[in-house]
Amino acid sequence: MKFLDECKIYIQSGDGGNGCVSFRREKFVEYGGPDGGAGGRGGSVYVEAIPNLNTLIDYRYQQHFRGARGQHGMGRNRSGTSGEDLILKVPVGTQILADDKETLLADLTTPGQIVRLARGGDGGYGNQHFKTSVNQAPRRFDPGWPGEEQWIWLRLKLIADAGMLGMPNAGKSTFLAAVTRAKPKIADYPFTTLHPQLGVVSVFDKEFVLADIPGLIEDAHMGAGLGHRFLGHIERCRVLIHMIDGTQEDVVNAYEVIRNELEEYLEELADKPEIIVLNKVDSLYDDEIAEKKAALEEVSGKKVLLCSAVARQGTQDIIEQVWEIMKEGDEEKARIMETKLYVPIPDMDAVVTDDESDD
Repeated sequence: MKFLDECKIYIQSGDGGNGCVSFRREKFVEYGGPDGGAGGRGGSVYVEAIPNLNTLIDYRYQQHFRGARGQHGMGRNRSGTSGEDLILKVPVGTQILADDKETLLADLTTPGQIVRLARGGDGGYGNQHFKTSVNQAPRRFDPGWPGEEQWIWLRLKLIADAGMLGMPNAGKSTFLAAVTRAKPKIADYPFTTLHPQLGVVSVFDKEFVLADIPGLIEDAHMGAGLGHRFLGHIERCRVLIHMIDGTQEDVVNAYEVIRNELEEYLEELADKPEIIVLNKVDSLYDDEIAEKKAALEEVSGKKVLLCSAVARQGTQDIIEQVWEIMKEGDEEKARIMETKLYVPIPDMDAVVTDDESDD
């Protein structure tokens, strides 16, 4: 299945049905009168987030979606049936933006979440609605109200617990294949990964989702390489794994380039918890490993983990570290919620009444 994470579509809700002009005429019935029914409501357009879907490819070859029109009213006070609603299925994590590509209309982050984007037009009244004591034979009816229409953007941001980033050929796909059952494309040339990959990691009888995004290079925020369009897929990640190729000469520059691209893209993204990993240590001598590790720790101020994804050395320590950071985040969130929900009960003995204060 081809990966598509952004597309533009046109939506239009259904128009309401017209009202009806009709008069009751029956044999052996002395009095008639207006009996035109109202039109039905037009179908609305909804967007629903569903699990087990990770691409917007369904909207690549069809960009126009319209709700059904409501049925017109009929005689004998029969109202028209409402038009069928249109529900668009999108992956969990999809953002819906207005035509300006900046105004956020909805953010679907949970399975089953559904949002109405265009309300169907109301049906028009028939002549029975306009009957009064002074106008007992009205010939007036209302046309149905038109539906709403607009162009919208669908932007997918994959929901993962942890995300890997780094320069091309840093070994991210190899690491993903080593710790999950995912089978990403792996080769010895840059930009092997052309779109994000997901895998499920098992640790301590628990599971979390790990995302691998294509490699970044210097000036990616200006469109160099694949640009930074895929960085949106790790905006929702709770932990970032910064993978650095240990076989390159200047590992410090590689670290600083990626950090600069994160800050250029989104400052909040650069503030996320980060695990720095020096990969491919199986190809280095011990003194080289120690030198490059010390240089990275000095410039980052953080502990650097050693790993060889191809030999599966140190991979378990990394995923355990990821799990510990996420666990601490959950505990901190629980403490915050407990503090917000806790309301102290005042000590009734310490409350001074008006009578006591007068004394």
